[in-house]
Amino acid sequence: MTVRVIFWTGAPEMEVPMSDYTSQEKSWRTATQLVRGGTARSSFEETSEAIFLTSGYVYPSAEEAETAFKGDKKRYIYSRYANPTLSMFEERLALLEGTRYCVSTSTGMSSVFAALASQLKSGDRVVASRALFGSCLYIIADQLPKFGIETELVDGTDYAAWEKALSKSANVVFLETPSNPCLEIIDIPKIADLAHKAGAKLVVDNVFATPVLQKPIDLGADIVIYSATKHIDGQGRTLGGAILTNDDEFIEDHLTPWMRHTGPALSPFNAWVLLKGLETLTVRVRQHCENALKVATFLEGHPKIERTLYPGLESHPQFALANEQMPGGSSLVAFKVKGGKPGAFAMLNGLNIIDISNNLGDTKSLITHPSTTTHQRLSDDEKSVLGISDRLVRLSVGLEDADDLIEDLDQALSKA
Repeated sequence: MTVRVIFWTGAPEMEVPMSDYTSQEKSWRTATQLVRGGTARSSFEETSEAIFLTSGYVYPSAEEAETAFKGDKKRYIYSRYANPTLSMFEERLALLEGTRYCVSTSTGMSSVFAALASQLKSGDRVVASRALFGSCLYIIADQLPKFGIETELVDGTDYAAWEKALSKSANVVFLETPSNPCLEIIDIPKIADLAHKAGAKLVVDNVFATPVLQKPIDLGADIVIYSATKHIDGQGRTLGGAILTNDDEFIEDHLTPWMRHTGPALSPFNAWVLLKGLETLTVRVRQHCENALKVATFLEGHPKIERTLYPGLESHPQFALANEQMPGGSSLVAFKVKGGKPGAFAMLNGLNIIDISNNLGDTKSLITHPSTTTHQRLSDDEKSVLGISDRLVRLSVGLEDADDLIEDLDQALSKA
């Protein structure tokens, strides 16, 4: 039997005789794909997917090595290009996302940079939503201009601003929805239409929604990226990223040579951890959302809370749009604590169960103060535009009992 896998050798698709599985994988339902999709068993017939901890591969002859490097024979050459464990992870995630291609990377930020830098050159133009994770904003606003790339930031929820920015040609449009940390929801089909009319590819950071809640490619995006460190791992164990697309030209002419020669490769061990994380992704995300809605509902009615932002609440500014794009509100809740920074810090320091951490998508509930952590490098004016005040905190709701989390927040807020 054979299974389709993704390589970085110049040929996006190749057949490798390793697997007991066939193209029937594509007809399986999501839960089955996440447990069994992409599995490639070795001759030892192992139950759990194997970890191929190897940097290189041997050849039976000098002639075969030559044909492999020419691309005449499709096989594993070097683990910076491809590795069997990485191929299994990529295949499984591609099945979930519904794309032909998936390329794994060492971190979420390496996936962001690779997706942008691999296809951009001096003189190109990028339009992006302003509400981005701090490191994404750094790449777009600070780094790309150093290479002669024009960048423009717009309010992601202001359709007129998008229309104006994309009234002239562009090469890439970049956005994240829900946004970090205030959970703004952007209309992907609308922005995709504007991007394509301007000649641009739409790149969507889908980390907050996960492919369980939102599939940007189905909504018109060209490329979707993930920090697999978050929900895909889901237990705070490892780093990883992924880039997914159906775009042949992007893969063959841009991303494949970029990955091969710049080297932001995912390690086989991390790929194996992420592969196993995918097995429980749908179960975890559904419970994350159920818990988050309960916690958000509690916070919205609390006297110490000025405002609660959660896409699953009717009070959210883009509640209707969120319901159209996502069958769940995500695992993240943002809220503003009365009393400014002293009140927010008092609440954070008073928590007993919930941990202070800038990570998210974990089984453990994690909370952070964006103004002094994830977005601390922004100026006060930039933070103000984004709604990131000293009162704002971001909570990643985990898989603990929601009532325990509510009780923990309640007692901590009494100290704010």
